[in-house]
Amino acid sequence: MDVELRHLRAFAAVAENLSFTAASRHLLVTQPALTRTIQQLEQALEVKLLERSSRSVLLTDAGRAFLTRAQGVLRDLDLAMAEARGERDLRIGFSWVLPDPWTGDVIAAFEETTGAAARLMRRDDLATALERGDIDVALARHDLPVTGATCLTLFEEPRVAAVSSRSPLAGHDRFAWNELSEHTVVINTSSGSTRPDLWDAAHRPDMFIECDNYDEWIALIAAGRGVGATALSAASANAHTGVAFIPLADAPPAALRLAWLPGRAGALIRRFVEAATGQGRPRDGGRR
Repeated sequence: MDVELRHLRAFAAVAENLSFTAASRHLLVTQPALTRTIQQLEQALEVKLLERSSRSVLLTDAGRAFLTRAQGVLRDLDLAMAEARGERDLRIGFSWVLPDPWTGDVIAAFEETTGAAARLMRRDDLATALERGDIDVALARHDLPVTGATCLTLFEEPRVAAVSSRSPLAGHDRFAWNELSEHTVVINTSSGSTRPDLWDAAHRPDMFIECDNYDEWIALIAAGRGVGATALSAASANAHTGVAFIPLADAPPAALRLAWLPGRAGALIRRFVEAATGQGRPRDGGRR
């Protein structure tokens, strides 16, 4: 039996995730079909590539060596296809501040390995932009309700409080998470990372002010209309004279997620996912 492209993609997905469940979800195939494909590849090569138990998936020595070669073949093929199709850039949607310098590192790695350009495009409604094809991938601080989208949590980071710099609260060194519930909380319902259900029922704030984007959110806080909470890297990258950012104790972490539609996942999207997951989690809330 000849080794086909589907065999290489199936093996790479399982080997990179060390999970048949994650790989089948990524490839949009059933686990039994994925298992058969891996078995066909091993039979064709006459070598064992994976050791699978009920709890784990491990690469054999032959599997590790083959993975390196397979990844190179897939990368070269993807780039050749992208060039043939005239793909020259990748549109990355985001709603508000991204971690720095993590974002720059990811884009640099992507552009270096592909020769393509990455375009950052701000969109308040990332879900609609992704569904319409206005963007190719989305970097989001919130869940994206897009049917069929693959959503991957890249990392989580600490959450900090945001208060008006004119408020007496700005003099605090630290807040407890549940202390915020004693104040009116400003919530960005469109693209924010803070939701009422992050508090348990006994400590949920009584008063909320809702807004539709990050600019409105920070302006309301600067005006003293309420307090808020956001990711540490957003606070570090956004120096607003009217807002003080204060550490929070016991706050749930804020996640950064990467989303894309598998049906549109061409070579550049696959390479960007590799770059984003390969850079690891930023230290110190995004500053390294």
